Amino acid sequence: MKNLNWTPAIFFGLLMNLATADEVHVAVASNFAAPMAKIAAEFARDTGNKALVSSGGTGKLYAQIKNGAPFEIFLSADEETPTKLENEGLGVAGSRFPYAFGRLALWSPKPGYVDPQGNIVKHGKFRHLAIASPKLAPYGRAAQEVLEKQGMWQPIQSRLVFGENIAQTHQFVSSGNAELGFVALSQIRQDNAEQQGSFWLVPQAMYTPIRQDAILLARGKGKTAAEQLLKYLKSDKATTIIKRYGYDLPK
Repeated sequence: MKNLNWTPAIFFGLLMNLATADEVHVAVASNFAAPMAKIAAEFARDTGNKALVSSGGTGKLYAQIKNGAPFEIFLSADEETPTKLENEGLGVAGSRFPYAFGRLALWSPKPGYVDPQGNIVKHGKFRHLAIASPKLAPYGRAAQEVLEKQGMWQPIQSRLVFGENIAQTHQFVSSGNAELGFVALSQIRQDNAEQQGSFWLVPQAMYTPIRQDAILLARGKGKTAAEQLLKYLKSDKATTIIKRYGYDLPK
């Protein structure tokens, strides 16, 4: 008898979920692509709504939004770009908030290659060190700050290779085209464990905090799924995933 009582209730609940299911188009900075994929899966499970995720460099995503790309939410790698979108009327005023603070790491897939203090930059023998373009990527600007503090920005200019974004920078190192490089910690950490290799977690005092902001875009205004996803980013489930990838959370 119990089964007969609750089965229709579940069936009715599923019908309600399907009836209200919606999609939300999200533009995500490439450093946050992996955690966002997991958050999107949990979001779909919990709400029935689907997050369609496109990732890329923050500068390129900004250009696409300006050119009419159908994104409804933007998760940037910085706070400047969402602020600009808000000022330009392409982002909804008052919807912007920090969802994570990024961490910078000097990484090589070779075990024992990068020392825990990052002295390899000054004393190591390497042909190429990869960083994201400081002109295009917040993680690149942070890497430049670190190299300048080490007094190495000018001395190793000829050995720097620049990625268009942090994803390409990670690819340069993982493919062996550069022996080491400054990447996002989230690219080498998952579930609180680092990938194979060696790394230096750069002290945060050596670079300007990498505050990453989310914003509701004008196309998402009034859309329930978009507003739900922004709220979901602050949920315990989402923030747990964010922390597992090595990000700090807003206080």
